[in-house]
Amino acid sequence: MAPVSGEHTLTGHCGKVMAAKFLGEPSKVVTGSHDRTLKIWDLRSRACIETKFAGSSCNDLVTSDGAGSTIISGHFDKRIRFWDTRAESSSNDILLQGKVTSLDLSRDANYLLSCVRDDTVKLLDLRMKQIVGSFSADGFKVGCDWARATFSPDGQYIAVGSSDGCVFIWSIATNKVESVLKDHSSPVSAVSWHPHGALLASVDRAKKAVIWGDHV
Repeated sequence: MAPVSGEHTLTGHCGKVMAAKFLGEPSKVVTGSHDRTLKIWDLRSRACIETKFAGSSCNDLVTSDGAGSTIISGHFDKRIRFWDTRAESSSNDILLQGKVTSLDLSRDANYLLSCVRDDTVKLLDLRMKQIVGSFSADGFKVGCDWARATFSPDGQYIAVGSSDGCVFIWSIATNKVESVLKDHSSPVSAVSWHPHGALLASVDRAKKAVIWGDHV
């Protein structure tokens, strides 16, 4: 396969694009948008090769297998949708109690983390497509429709920002808050772990970024 190089501008969505992921190979990308569609792109031809109509704004998506045949998307209508790229429609949707703001996949691809506007973070076992954990705490409130929660690299913790400027870290094993990090003065919209787990970065809606080390 010829390498894909250079800068590409992919035009086709008519709303904000909220997420983009490679789809099994370097030449294919899937995007999710507020225009209520997912689009699959071929980077070699720089064209959209498939559009999936979700019926609701997509806030985030992940691809759950190396072959690129499964897409999972989170939506404004409180649903997580599962897509087989070989089928036109989604199947086995999961309905939550609030808008889905983000999705994150564990490294072994067995678990899915979903941040929800009912001020919880849900843990789903993808082998059963069932919720197996729910994380909440006094003071924790999801601050926006695109707030991002994430697994730690070892899969033992989850981190997410709150509307009060704090970053909450839970232990998955105990379901308890391990740390509450305080340095932001506006809602925290996204967090990201260092690949080796030693550092955590967070950003807020006032465009401030913080790198956490000692308390992570």
